[in-house]
Amino acid sequence: QVQLVESGGGSVQPGGSLRLTCAASTRLFGRYQMSWYRQAPGNQREFVAQIDGDGSVTIYADSVKGRCTISRDNGKNTIYLQMTNLKPEDTAVYYCRAQQMVGGPGDYWGQGTQVTVSS
Repeated sequence: QVQLVESGGGSVQPGGSLRLTCAASTRLFGRYQMSWYRQAPGNQREFVAQIDGDGSVTIYADSVKGRCTISRDNGKNTIYLQMTNLKPEDTAVYYCRAQQMVGGPGDYWGQGTQVTVSS
């Protein structure tokens, strides 16, 4: 079982920035593809960004491309989502997901962190 703990959410004005952090409780962190998802009230959970085990491949949703950067530090078992030029439509609960790519079918989610963009 892998525990994921997100942090870094908060309230910002449009155009502002936030950096989200997700810490994972596993010594096999490099075996996990890591992703960020988000869910706004009344909406389904949607994909935001993904990074592979060694950080060499990243994928972004069109809605955040150019404004968000996903990264990871395997030495700290942590991923980040740097968000800039935030818009009101970015308001959502942001979730971290870990999918095991080697050695098992593990698929884990964090509890989420709230991001609110409002003037």
